[in-house]
Amino acid sequence: MEAVAALLGAGFAAGAVAVVAALLPADNRPQARTRRSALSRQQLVRVAVAIACAAVVAALTRWPVGAVLAGIAAYTLPAALGVDRWHKQALARTEAVATWAEMLRDNLSAAAGLEQTIITTAPLAPEAIRGDVADLAAALRLGTRLPVALAELRDRLDDPTGQLVARALLQASQRQSRQLAQLLSELATRARARANLRLRVAPGHARVRTNARIIVIFTLAMAAGLVIFNRPFLEPYNTVLGQLVLLLVGGVFAAGFLGITRLARTGLDTSRSRP
Repeated sequence: MEAVAALLGAGFAAGAVAVVAALLPADNRPQARTRRSALSRQQLVRVAVAIACAAVVAALTRWPVGAVLAGIAAYTLPAALGVDRWHKQALARTEAVATWAEMLRDNLSAAAGLEQTIITTAPLAPEAIRGDVADLAAALRLGTRLPVALAELRDRLDDPTGQLVARALLQASQRQSRQLAQLLSELATRARARANLRLRVAPGHARVRTNARIIVIFTLAMAAGLVIFNRPFLEPYNTVLGQLVLLLVGGVFAAGFLGITRLARTGLDTSRSRP
């Protein structure tokens, strides 16, 4: 009866979170697409799944520590070991920055002013950064001073080379740099080199992530098998001391999984730092 109540409670909590996620308005602004954005619908769904998993484990084992560990695992593991969407998005943004820098360079060579060049290239900017560039052009049309608008763009761009491009444009808007076209060419070359580096290291990281998924799946399958088919073996965990030991074991596994996921991202995350 307690197990049924726990499952019903988990279902109610998951449903409530799903309803809240469905009622949230979609936000298509560039700020909402960055990794520093507020809780998204996907994150709310992950919270609901984590609550449900924690309730199921609590109903099956009566272990509070086990329920907490299950909830944490259900929330973190799919994002840590799932499809690396961030890498694909970062690669697209880096290539887009290179293309936009070349577009700016070519329009500047045609003797167009910097502000007019930005407005002209905004509709043609690559899709990965089109929203950011469109916001920049819209701010300029509304009368925002060019240095202010470029500073906002620099803060929005989630790409180090893109931030360098924004900084170069910002300095040119304040000092009338005559070497801006050459600098944009160099930054475009740097962005393409960074994109090529990502492509070269991606297969190695994909193999690490695959191995990490296999380790996690086998570990979780073994734990589930013991809970379902060999409960007497786990009876020592029913005590307070057993729960403390389970907490220690869970911490060791969490540290191991964290190390694996960091290993899978080494060499890619470094490009996220600000220049």
